[in-house]
This record gives sequence, structure tokens and C-alpha cells, in this order.
Amino acid sequence: MLPADVLRQVRRLHLRARRVVQTLLGGEYHSAFKGAGLSFEEVREYQPGDDVRTIDWNVTARMGQPFIKRFVEERELTMILAVDVSASQRFGTRQLSKRAVAAELAALLALCAVSNNDRVGLIAFTDSVERFVPPNKGPRHVLRLLRDILAFEPQKPGTDLTAALDYLNKVQRRRAIVFLISDFLAAGFADAFRRAARKHDLIAVRTADPRELEWPAVGLVRVEDAETGRQVVIDTSSRAFREGFAARARDRVAAVTKLARGAQADLVEAGTDGNHFDALLAFFRKRDRRRRGGHG
Repeated sequence: MLPADVLRQVRRLHLRARRVVQTLLGGEYHSAFKGAGLSFEEVREYQPGDDVRTIDWNVTARMGQPFIKRFVEERELTMILAVDVSASQRFGTRQLSKRAVAAELAALLALCAVSNNDRVGLIAFTDSVERFVPPNKGPRHVLRLLRDILAFEPQKPGTDLTAALDYLNKVQRRRAIVFLISDFLAAGFADAFRRAARKHDLIAVRTADPRELEWPAVGLVRVEDAETGRQVVIDTSSRAFREGFAARARDRVAAVTKLARGAQADLVEAGTDGNHFDALLAFFRKRDRRRRGGHG
């Protein structure tokens, strides 16, 4: 049984995400991710404006007036939410922690999938896969995912993206839409990332906080690595330290961007400043333009 405060968080997140999906994101998701093909639905009378290429000439000859074949999209898509729940995801200096951003985005994506009758599953990982929920449909399934995303307490603090991606490829044999939500503060995962991108429609969602990119000059500060527990004192008044820190952060961001581009995977930047819904909407619209043959 979940604590009452966690249940309240689940309900609040569910309502917030459902409102956004109903008012803004649901149709955008449908447009961005199309089904695998078309299936025949019916034959009906031709109406002005119909595509003449859809005329069923056999039925037309039999009935003495034009009829067309109508097809509908075969969706039945599968989405996997691969969510980093390592200790570094708890960091946040703005409106939300990175873990909260990941939870809200996962909730939105799960509701988008279910509202379009798609299947959705969850992989929650640290330096190993700690929770796997096989893909399924329906509102009760989404509530289970939200409970797991919000209430799950990982056993380990570290991050191993290679282990998560290799597990994904093992359990999800058919091609799926995969949202990999992480801060990507890990090393040595490039090959596994490329393998996953070849097999699946991989979208990397990088969670980040502004403090991870640069430090203000506030004197001596004791900081602790959330994943190793190691503590150090840094002198933020040192210009050399601040510039070096910012340069290393830029290099990390550039490396993830280059990896995604080279693997032909999409990359969404989701900050803790509260604009992560806008980032997801912009991504959906970009995918829709690309699918229709536009730029972006």
C-alpha cells in the first residue's frame, strides 16, 4: 500500500498530465508518430473532393455510380519509457528536480500513448535495471506506471546506460518508440546507444539543471557527488574554476548532441526551469514537419 502523500502526488500528476494531453499534446503525438500502415475499413459513395485514386472500379461498375475504398491508419504502436532514477536525477535548483521533470514527461508520454490506443511500458534503471513493466494499454495500466515512476525507490545510486539499453534490446524484440529520459551523466554508453537507435525509434530526453552548466561566484562551497557520496570543497570565486567547469559541461552536452545526431536519434532538452512541456510539444511538431517532408 502506498503512503497517502504518494497517492496524492500520483492523482495530481495524473490530472495535470491528462489536462495537457487533452488540450495540447494528444493530437500532436498522433501526428508525430504514425502507424505502420493502412487497413481497409469500408466502401462508400464518392464525394466531391475525394481522391480519385481510391475509386473501387469493381463496385463502381456494379452499382452504376462511383464508390471509393476507405482506409484507416493501423496504429498499434509500442512505446517504452526508459527512465533514469539514479541519485543524480534528484538534483534541481529551479522549479523542479530532474527526477520530477522525468516523471512529468513520462506521465505525459504514457497518457499520449494510451489515448491513442498504443501500448506503453517502463524500464526504470540506475546502474542496473531495477524495474520493468511490460507494455500494455488502458487507464489502469497508466496509473500503475505513474505509481512506479513517482513512488519507486531505487536500490542503487549509480548510472549505467549501457546496461539499460542492452536490457531494452533484449526484452523488446520488435521495433518500438523509446524515450530514454536521463541526465546522461555516465560514460561508455555510445555503442549501446547506437545499437538501440538502429533497432528502435530512439528519442533521447536530456534532463539538466542550470547549475550543472555554470557556477556563480559565491565563495567556498562544499558539494557532494550524489552517486558516489564523495565530497569536495570548491572555490567558486576562482574564475579559472568557473570557466573550466563551464567548458567541461559544454563538452558533455556537445558529446551527447553529436552522438544523437550520428545515430540519427532525436534529442530533447528538458530543463528544471518548468519549460519541459514546451520542449516536448516543440519536438512533436518538429517530428510532424519531418514526417510530412518539411524541414527540421
